[in-house]
Amino acid sequence: MELAVGQIVEGKITGITNFGVFVDLGDSKSGMVHISEVAQTYVSEIREHVKENDQVKVKVLAISEDGKISLSIKRAMEEKKPERKPRVASTPKPDSSFVWSAKKTEPASFEEMMNRFKQTSEEKFSDLKRKNPDVNRSKRGSGVR
Repeated sequence: MELAVGQIVEGKITGITNFGVFVDLGDSKSGMVHISEVAQTYVSEIREHVKENDQVKVKVLAISEDGKISLSIKRAMEEKKPERKPRVASTPKPDSSFVWSAKKTEPASFEEMMNRFKQTSEEKFSDLKRKNPDVNRSKRGSGVR
């Protein structure tokens, strides 16, 4: 069997080291899966993800001039994933009281931006106070220590 970069093939795990997994691809060919290419998540212990004699699908990442074959298990899995549909319901809706304004064409000074920020935050804070009268207030004036 002739291998090509990007091809997905099936093989059998013949050896496990602390840096990767060796896979027999048949026809006297074998390749290595680096530890970073074993799973979609961080892998600290390879044996938690695969074991010897497992049949795995691998993607051919590279074939060097000296015949070394670089493989990936996680990239072979990516090919099988179905496309996700975006979740429309999970998108938070903006506060209806918020007013979007167009950006100024000229840059504002730091002082102008700070004043605008203070004014906006004070307005929002007073709106929150009106909407939530039961929220605990500061105990500065209550005489409690």
